[in-house]
Amino acid sequence: MHFLVYLRQLFFAGFPNMKKIHFIAIAGAAMHNLALAVAEKKDYRITGSDDEIFEPSRSRLAHKGLLPDKPGWFPEKITPDLDAVIVGMHATKDNPELLRAQELGLKIYSFPEYLYEQTRDKIRVVVGGSHGKTTTTAMILYVLDKMGIEADYMVGAQIEGFENMVRLSNTAKIAVFEGDEYLTSPLDPRSKFHLYKPDIAILTGIAWDHINVFPTFEKYVAQFKIFTDLIEPDGHLIYFEGDPELCKIAACLRPDIKKHPYATPNATIKNGTTCILSGNEEIPLKIFGNHNLQNLQAARLACSLLGVPEHDFYHAITGFTGASNRLEKICETPDSIAFKDFAHSPSKLKATISAVRNQYPQRKLVACMELHTFSSLTAEFLPQYRSCMDEADVAFVYFNPEVIKHKRLKPISPAEIEQAFQKQGLQVFTNSHMLQQALKNIDYTNTALLMMTSGNFDGIDIKSFATELLNKP
Repeated sequence: MHFLVYLRQLFFAGFPNMKKIHFIAIAGAAMHNLALAVAEKKDYRITGSDDEIFEPSRSRLAHKGLLPDKPGWFPEKITPDLDAVIVGMHATKDNPELLRAQELGLKIYSFPEYLYEQTRDKIRVVVGGSHGKTTTTAMILYVLDKMGIEADYMVGAQIEGFENMVRLSNTAKIAVFEGDEYLTSPLDPRSKFHLYKPDIAILTGIAWDHINVFPTFEKYVAQFKIFTDLIEPDGHLIYFEGDPELCKIAACLRPDIKKHPYATPNATIKNGTTCILSGNEEIPLKIFGNHNLQNLQAARLACSLLGVPEHDFYHAITGFTGASNRLEKICETPDSIAFKDFAHSPSKLKATISAVRNQYPQRKLVACMELHTFSSLTAEFLPQYRSCMDEADVAFVYFNPEVIKHKRLKPISPAEIEQAFQKQGLQVFTNSHMLQQALKNIDYTNTALLMMTSGNFDGIDIKSFATELLNKP
């Protein structure tokens, strides 16, 4: 048994009134952060199980004494004295621990259900949309923190200055959640963000995604309409007025919900720095791109509803560098720069490439992306990528055929991808070593390199590799 786990058990044995929570699939990206957040509460005892535990979850759980003794599922951990069981998406309906919890009649929560239960008496701000959720949520949290306003939260990436991706407290009066439209749990087919019932809702845009659970665009759009129907009485909807689907949804809102549309704000680029215009003042930012300027406007409106004056918001946001893996600068030399981005869906891909193109118009733009998600590797979805990489000077697409087999999808070919993207000169790779060699053959003088994936191109340390490329003789 892990020594810290043993110490925790000895410690908690002396506090019989502590709430006991068990996590099924504790090592997931979101789940382990929730476990860490709940463990911060002094009157909670946390246990958990998982059949696969990878980094960084392993180290972070071990550091807090929450790492399971060994991988696997153990029904004997599910005892009648548990106050609740929280089930992650990684668990299946026939999970032996879940079946045992049902047999005992224990209270079972999904991840979003538990977040709601812990914040039902707080002002909930929920950020939804097909793109920009993480960045917009991070912006709100960053400004609230700068203003000394306490908030609980859940965000889908690490933010500078925040230890965990989840925080739950007994003192904060505000909770800010990134609202994912994907399914809630193996037992609940609702979209996650349907369970949060926001007081302040944000929708950044709608672009078809998650084709495996929303096989038509209409079914996908319907999830966002349901989300707005669940806004609390006399609540608020902040939405991007440049999205036709959002405008349709806003036109059908309940009359008690107050509407706050936003557009792309006025900005200039001076010496590689984007400055937003506020009255007669030019405020320099560390982020760039129209999509990020739109995210910033959504965050500003939310913070305004939470009591932050516009002037204070703009001056607080100047230090915001972005969320991890969202147009994250990973290397820079006097005449070249490299970014890593989570972009994988068509809308994210196009917005990210356009942002770098506009920020560095005089530089050669090398854009390299990996098809990694279920939707992106589905033949029927590929035409959505048409023209997404048109603004790149050099465009590479990578995918691993073994991942397609693992996801039990129909095989796709490089020719199909070339046909779908419709980008002249596009090169498609199915071998990571060949992709790396092609990238090494490029001259990076006066170049902006953009590496985009929700994976890692099958084992590439992207930051180290980009540094090697930009500094090669």
